[in-house]
Amino acid sequence: MSTLRHVAAALAAASLAVPASGYVAKNVTGYGVCTKTTVAILGGGMAGIAAAQALTNNSITDFMILEYNDVIGGRALHTNFGKQEDGSPYVIELGANWIQGLGQPGGPENPIWTLAKKHGLKNTFSNYSSILTYNETGPSDYSELLDRYSKANEKMSAHAGTLLAENRQDQTARAGLALAGWNPKHSDMAAQAVEWWSWDWESAVSPEQSSLIFGVAGANLSFNQFSDENNLVIDPRGYNYIIQQEAHTFLKKDDRRLRLNSHITNITYSDDGVTIHSDDGSCVSAAYAICTFSVGVLQNDVVAFEPELPQWKRTSIQKFTMGTYTKIFLQFNETFWPEDTQYFLYASPTKRGWYPVFQSLSTEGFMPGSNIIFVTVVADGSYRVEQQTDEETQEEIMEVLREMYPDVNIPEPTAFMYPRWTKTPWAYGSYSNWPAGTTLEMHQNLRANTGRLWFAGEATSAEYFGFLHGAWFEGREAGYQISSVMQNKCIQVYNNTQFCGETRPHYDKLSGTSPLENYNLLNGWATSSFYSAVDQNAE
Repeated sequence: MSTLRHVAAALAAASLAVPASGYVAKNVTGYGVCTKTTVAILGGGMAGIAAAQALTNNSITDFMILEYNDVIGGRALHTNFGKQEDGSPYVIELGANWIQGLGQPGGPENPIWTLAKKHGLKNTFSNYSSILTYNETGPSDYSELLDRYSKANEKMSAHAGTLLAENRQDQTARAGLALAGWNPKHSDMAAQAVEWWSWDWESAVSPEQSSLIFGVAGANLSFNQFSDENNLVIDPRGYNYIIQQEAHTFLKKDDRRLRLNSHITNITYSDDGVTIHSDDGSCVSAAYAICTFSVGVLQNDVVAFEPELPQWKRTSIQKFTMGTYTKIFLQFNETFWPEDTQYFLYASPTKRGWYPVFQSLSTEGFMPGSNIIFVTVVADGSYRVEQQTDEETQEEIMEVLREMYPDVNIPEPTAFMYPRWTKTPWAYGSYSNWPAGTTLEMHQNLRANTGRLWFAGEATSAEYFGFLHGAWFEGREAGYQISSVMQNKCIQVYNNTQFCGETRPHYDKLSGTSPLENYNLLNGWATSSFYSAVDQNAE
C-alpha cells in the first residue's frame, strides 16, 4: 500500500473512533451562505483545541473550529501498522511521539505531561543512554565521541546563554559547536553520526541551518524548566487521544461548532472581522479568527489571504524553517537486534544522515514481542525518501541493517510504511526550526496578529517552538488574549500573567546590524555604486 493511502487509511480509521469520543460535525452550510460566529479557529490540532478551551473558560462559547481532516489532533497523527499475534494491528505515531520534559517534583510541569496523566495516556521512558553504535562492518564503539560531544554541548550551551543575556550577535549552531571544541572533519563519519544523533535528530535540520542562541534556548527551556526526561507515547488510542478528550470537555456530541473536512481556500480579514471560505463553497464570518496553520502551509501559499498579508508578516513566515522528520517503520517475523537496547546508531561510510538512528519498539516497556523497529531521517534525507517508492526505501534500509548485523540472516520485513510529510497539504513538514540570525523581533512578527486575524501554533512559541507543549501554550494564550480584547478587561492566567486588552506587537521595519554610514572603505566596503542603488530604491 502506498504511504498516501496509509495516511488516508489512518485518518479514516481514526475518524471511526470519533463518535465514541463524543463529537462528529456535519457541514450544514450551503454554497454561498456564511455561517456567523464570534471566533473562528482554523485548525483542530493542539493549538486550536487549547484556544477553544481558553475561550470557553472565559465564557465565550460562540466559536467554530474548522479542521482539515476528519479527526482532530493535527500533527499528532497515528495509524495502524503490522499485526499482533491475535491478528489485530499495532498503533504507531506518524507525527508527534514524545512527551519532552515532564516536570520537577514540586515545580513546574509540562502541560502535556499533565494531560497524559489526566487521561491515562500510555507512555514509557526513552533512555538515550541505552544505545549501541555501528558502522558498515558491524558494531563499533563511539562512546568516546558521545562523551566529547556532550562536553562540547555543555560549553556551547553556556556560550549561547551569554549571547542571549548580553544581546550579542547570533551564530549558527555549527559555529557554536566548533568554538566549543567539536569540529569534526567531513570525512569522520563516526563523529558525523554522533552529531546527527545529538543535534539533527532533535532539531530536524542540521547545525548549519540552526540558530545557536534559540536552538539551545528552546531545548534548555523545556528540559531545564520541566525535566530532562522524554517519554515515548505508545498508547493504542493514539497520542491525539488527549487532544480529543480535552475537546470533549467543551464540545458535545454532534456539536456544530466543530466542522471537520473543512478545506480552507481563502481568508479575508480586516479590522472589522474575518471571513473564511472553504473548497465546498461554504464560508464562515467571524468577528475574530485564530489561524493555527503550520509554517509549512503558510510558506506554500496554500490559502489565499485578502488583502495579502503585510510585508512584515510575509517576511517573518519565510524567515523560519519548516523541518521534516520522517519515521520509517518495519516489522519482522523476529527481533534480530538486541532486545534489551532502545537505540542503534549507524555511521554510513559515505553519507551523513543515511538512516542513522534506529529505535526498537520490541523492547520491554514498549511493544514487547512486536518485532517492530523504526529508523528516522530528517531534512534532505526526508525529502529524498519522499520522492522514492516504498520498495526503493526499504531496499536501502535493508542494506544498512545487513551491514549492522553481518552475522545475522535478516529476513525481509512483513510490514513497512512511512509518511510523506512535505506532501501532506495540511502540514507541508513536521515542525518549525529557528534559523541563525533570526531575532526575537522577527519572531514577534510571526506571532503578531493582523487586524482581527490572530496566529497560534508551535511555531509561534518563542520558548517552545517545535514542541507539542509549545502549541498548547500558544493556543491558550491566543484564546485568553482575544477574550481580554473582546471583554475589555484584564484576565489572569495560569502563570500569573495578565492580559489587558492589548494586541500583539509587530515591527514594520527590522534593523540590520550595521548602520549605512559604516559601509565605507575603512570597513572594507569600497563599492560606491551600492549607495546609488540604495538611493534609487528609496525613490
